[in-house]
Amino acid sequence: MSRAKRYEQLRDLLAERIHRGVYRCGDRLPSVRQWCREQGVSMTTAQACFAALEAEGVIEARPRSGYFVTTPTNNTPLPQRSRPEQRPVLVSRWKQVQALVVGSAPHQPRHALANGMPDLRAKTLLPLQRLLTQSQRQASLTQFAYDSLAGDAELRRQITHLMSHSGCMRHIDDVIVTTGCQEALAIALRLLTQPGDVVAVDSPAFYGAMQMLEARGLKALEIPTDAEHGISLGALELALEQWPIKAIMVTPTCNNPLGYSMDDERKRALVELARRHDVAIIEDDVYGDLAYAAPRPRSLAAFDEDGRVLLCSSVSKTLLPGLRLGWLAPGRYRDRALHEKYVSTGSSATLAQGSVAEFMARGHHARHLSAMRNQYRLQRDQMRTWVHQYFPQGTRVSAPSGGFMLWLELPEGFDSIALNQHLAEHRLEIAPGPLFSASGKYQRCLRLNFASPLNDDTHAAIRLIGDCARAQLLVVS
Repeated sequence: MSRAKRYEQLRDLLAERIHRGVYRCGDRLPSVRQWCREQGVSMTTAQACFAALEAEGVIEARPRSGYFVTTPTNNTPLPQRSRPEQRPVLVSRWKQVQALVVGSAPHQPRHALANGMPDLRAKTLLPLQRLLTQSQRQASLTQFAYDSLAGDAELRRQITHLMSHSGCMRHIDDVIVTTGCQEALAIALRLLTQPGDVVAVDSPAFYGAMQMLEARGLKALEIPTDAEHGISLGALELALEQWPIKAIMVTPTCNNPLGYSMDDERKRALVELARRHDVAIIEDDVYGDLAYAAPRPRSLAAFDEDGRVLLCSSVSKTLLPGLRLGWLAPGRYRDRALHEKYVSTGSSATLAQGSVAEFMARGHHARHLSAMRNQYRLQRDQMRTWVHQYFPQGTRVSAPSGGFMLWLELPEGFDSIALNQHLAEHRLEIAPGPLFSASGKYQRCLRLNFASPLNDDTHAAIRLIGDCARAQLLVVS
């Protein structure tokens, strides 16, 4: 057999392995020497095989590192700009949210595709695990006394350093440690609203935030939102002129679920719009530190000159949700926010605060964020490729700028709630689109989590979900 013929066979073999997911986006391939030994060919033949795939853009050579699978070109269109109700409505989706967060199936899902869980098995979390263990082992009973109402001073100092990366310069006294981002958002809402008030939100929006509106008896005014540019400033301005909006609640950086990050110009314009109408902004920045691009995008709070932006975040999406550590930078509302913190939970748990502060101070947090950004970016590309391969033709998919969530918009006639009920038989679960709307819109949309390392089992799960979606649409048509 000629060398030319052999190298073409090897090229096809390696391309097939990449197509089938044996090697995924960003994976390092066997070295040329390893490929020689495995296939029993000469160095020249193996080099010709790699060179052909590199010329086709399938793999890339990195200096002193070897060959890696490149990110595939994916022209799948983004979800369309949302068209929510053009009036304030009461939120009423608790039963569906409860089924998702509490779980109604007799067995746990095989994959965390539906929830907002980060990768809990990352090796870069091991130093934090050791610090937590050491803290518990060496703790005296006095360390279980009530902490400062605002939280551990060193943790707040580390949080201000973290916030500075987004252009938000604050003193440690401007930060209040909370029980997760959820409490920070809840405090912000209690500061700004009374039952019956109207809150403007980007749409689709995080269902946990929507449930806070329902619990407080608030009305949501959903503003049209674009998967690339974010909330429509024109529509928001019209809403501010027409309705008595008491607060704007948005996730402008690495949005959940659409994944967009508003650019600086639009963020500055949003803060200016709020200033002109004298309305406060509740900024959910919980995914902001997971932005793929460097430098980390600026927060809305970075453009705030009069303290009207209340920035909320936590380590729940970057480290471990079970730590229940978040923070609120409430701007001009600090004194009232401390009072709300006192009457809701009082001071936060102490031991975890010290461990996380030390984790950050030693540089472990920065290294962990760097690793997770790279991992999530590669897994985003792989998941989008699988969706493109297995979901019905006409499916639109978000291209998140950070975090680990995909938002899918399927063709007319698709029902994400019905799909979820069917998937329970296979111990699979997705987050149905209507959860992300006050009025139950986005029935043909769903959200998928791609945080955990993708493997053959995940691949099979996505293929099964896509097949079920196809079958559902065939029945409808």
